[in-house]
Amino acid sequence: MERYKVIKEVGNGSFGVVWRALNKQNGEVVAIKKMKRKYYSWEECINLREVKSLRKMNHPNIVKLKEVIRENDILYFVFEYMECSLYQLMKDRLKLFSETDIRNWCFQVFQGLAYMHQRGFFHRDLKPENFLVSKDVIKIADFGLAREIVSQPPYTEYVSTRWYRAPEVLLQSPTYGSAVDMWAMGAIMAELFTLRPLFPGSSEADEIYKICKVIGSPTESSWAEGLELATTVNYQFPEQLAGVNLSALVPSASKDGVNLISSLCSWDPCKRPTAMEALQHPFFQNCYYVPPSLRPKSTIAKTPPSAGLTTKRAVEQKCAKKYPLPNSKPNITPSAKMHSSLNSEKTGVQRRLELNRQDGVNEKTNKISSSTKQQPKYQPPIKNNINNPRVGGVYMGKGRVGETGEKFGNMTIGSGRGKPSPPAMKAGMANGSRSDLFSGRSQGYSSKVAG
Repeated sequence: MERYKVIKEVGNGSFGVVWRALNKQNGEVVAIKKMKRKYYSWEECINLREVKSLRKMNHPNIVKLKEVIRENDILYFVFEYMECSLYQLMKDRLKLFSETDIRNWCFQVFQGLAYMHQRGFFHRDLKPENFLVSKDVIKIADFGLAREIVSQPPYTEYVSTRWYRAPEVLLQSPTYGSAVDMWAMGAIMAELFTLRPLFPGSSEADEIYKICKVIGSPTESSWAEGLELATTVNYQFPEQLAGVNLSALVPSASKDGVNLISSLCSWDPCKRPTAMEALQHPFFQNCYYVPPSLRPKSTIAKTPPSAGLTTKRAVEQKCAKKYPLPNSKPNITPSAKMHSSLNSEKTGVQRRLELNRQDGVNEKTNKISSSTKQQPKYQPPIKNNINNPRVGGVYMGKGRVGETGEKFGNMTIGSGRGKPSPPAMKAGMANGSRSDLFSGRSQGYSSKVAG
């Protein structure tokens, strides 16, 4: 610990105290958590849940554990320093957060949760106090209650602050999983919109009652397992509570935002979306940047080439650069020389764009050459081959121009006053085969929400 200089205390709790400190060797500002209890062996330290989980995770939206130090039987955790917690931003705020800010934070958190869940851990204690914020970056912190998904039940009854605790935990289910984190995120999202807790219960029983008042009492169809859990712990759900319209409780949220909160706060854990599914919800659609070359043609036509980015598009690009689509390849910015570097899935789209530009050049050339007299156009008849692509007025098959196309390309038409009749030609098929030139498909945005 002699390598660190304590600047000031920034937090204190039942676990210990948190300091803001300075690394004397490199000048880096860090956060040091000093644990209150004594640890008499190194094995005891490295077997702590917080250490085991954070050692296995490296993600931009999960707080980084830099070092673990044990001196004189006292344990210290050295973390990267973050400016404040999400709770500190919320508690003294008078003006509501914008939906853009909420979307940005939640998008990052769901990315961190998706990473965590895929690696076999769930947090179990998500709340505003455990999200750390620096500027526009948010990170999940405090993994003291984190569990491995493959660990053996029964799990402990108390796993999180009551207001964000999932119903299956309130009813003392011996088995639960990562869906408890998704419930907590639904409650936290609603609180970000209103600056008030969605389910502020004063006890476990009151918490369940508050949930029933908002989303309605569970039924056999909505959560049969929950009714069995309630019977086991001798709890009777309040009857005839239909719930309320969530949009009335969260009026500043968009329709997509309300829909996502409603899905996350489903009675049945199996009906809640996973973190990966939440990232694909329409609420986060603006967080994904689609290159102009892959947008629908109508969208491209409406955008003047000399015009600058609109404010909305600039925000989308900024969001996409920071937060790429999970499990996707990096975005490729279109340019004049980019078409050869695109992956095979997008080949069809890029070829279509290139050919359209060639058509434009040919049409311009034809207009110049025919400025004095408008020349007649010849269109060779094609039968039963509607999928053949047309380039510059010549129909092409797989790899070569048909015989009729060659004849037409070598023709010259006189410039007399009358309309000359084209020589008698025998119409035919261009190679007689279907072209796969436009077989490529661009991947659009898809939403998938459970519940």
